[in-house]
Amino acid sequence: MKCRWCKSERIAHVMAKCSDRCSVTYAGNERHDYVPAGVGIGGDDYIEFHWCLDCGRLQGDFPVSEEHMKAVIDEGRS
Repeated sequence: MKCRWCKSERIAHVMAKCSDRCSVTYAGNERHDYVPAGVGIGGDDYIEFHWCLDCGRLQGDFPVSEEHMKAVIDEGRS
């Protein structure tokens, strides 16, 4: 795997199981629930991402839209 920005091959894979105790804060709002899907950090019980050790960027489908993040936070409040 190569970084989509700097083309480095120094990519770390990060994976952690956190059950349903994940907190996400965005625009002054908080979500306390499972890891949100569709924001580039995993989903359900797992935080998982690829991280470039040269430029520091997360690999994945970015940017995440404002509408999607608002929906993620609202979903976690219910």
